[in-house]
Amino acid sequence: MIGSSFFYRRLASPLHATRAGIGALWAVSLIAAALILYNPLTLIALLLGVLGAGWGAGVGRRLAGSLRTALIVGVPIVLVNVLVDRQGLTVYARLGDLGPFGQGDLTLEAVVYGGVIALKLALLILATTLAGLAVDPDALLRGVRRFSFRSALTATLAIRMLPLLAADSRRLAEAQRTRPGGSPGGTRARVALVSAVVAGSLDRAMDVAATLEVRGLAAPRPAGTGAGAAPRQALSRHDLAFTASAVAVLALSLVGRLTGAASFVAYPQIQMSLGAGTLAICAGLLVAVLLPFCDRRGIDP
Repeated sequence: MIGSSFFYRRLASPLHATRAGIGALWAVSLIAAALILYNPLTLIALLLGVLGAGWGAGVGRRLAGSLRTALIVGVPIVLVNVLVDRQGLTVYARLGDLGPFGQGDLTLEAVVYGGVIALKLALLILATTLAGLAVDPDALLRGVRRFSFRSALTATLAIRMLPLLAADSRRLAEAQRTRPGGSPGGTRARVALVSAVVAGSLDRAMDVAATLEVRGLAAPRPAGTGAGAAPRQALSRHDLAFTASAVAVLALSLVGRLTGAASFVAYPQIQMSLGAGTLAICAGLLVAVLLPFCDRRGIDP
């Protein structure tokens, strides 16, 4: 249950050693860069940087699983864009009249633009997965507690319930398979499994709520006297490194977009920058993402 593939586990890496708020902001900078940039070269450089960051954080194998998911989702996006988009001028195949869908002209521009959208989607999936694997959700919610204690407590309990629900579903599915008549198949069996998991989660929620009420967590308390309050600590070298990395990634993305160094236009014909400025943006993104992982001091869990 605890060793589930896509849940946080403390490892010896610079990203795990960084405080949760800065790690989350660093992941947000990667997501923002993926949304800002459209040039395929810059997106590929950012993708390589995120994959390298996953290996540097010790979660490369689990991140590769998310990459397979991104490919499964991205391929249909490219195919659909090729079949429905008619704005490109470089036609490489004509399928004739497709009735309500018009002329079946397949264009190179539709393939490239679909690939760009699939790349952006892959980056969003990988960046969020990396944040989920390497940013401590409890520490992140402790920071939110200063603004809204009850909201932070609710979110913490909800996150903690996810692995419990997964374990419940596995146990119930195993119990179904061990019945004398074998495991029932079809939609009815799935609905029965989901109903049992939901009913168990509601019972557990009532037990947790009663326990919290007995402990007095529903009572108002003066500001700044919450449980677990601790003095603020100075920023570590890893905090500073990932803060600088986030700023650099955002700055390079904005510079590439605003100056045209990372320009890209798909329709009606493909036009994209391929000069020294584009290569410099790509190299800068790669270095900015990976450089914080070079400092391996003080990363013991």
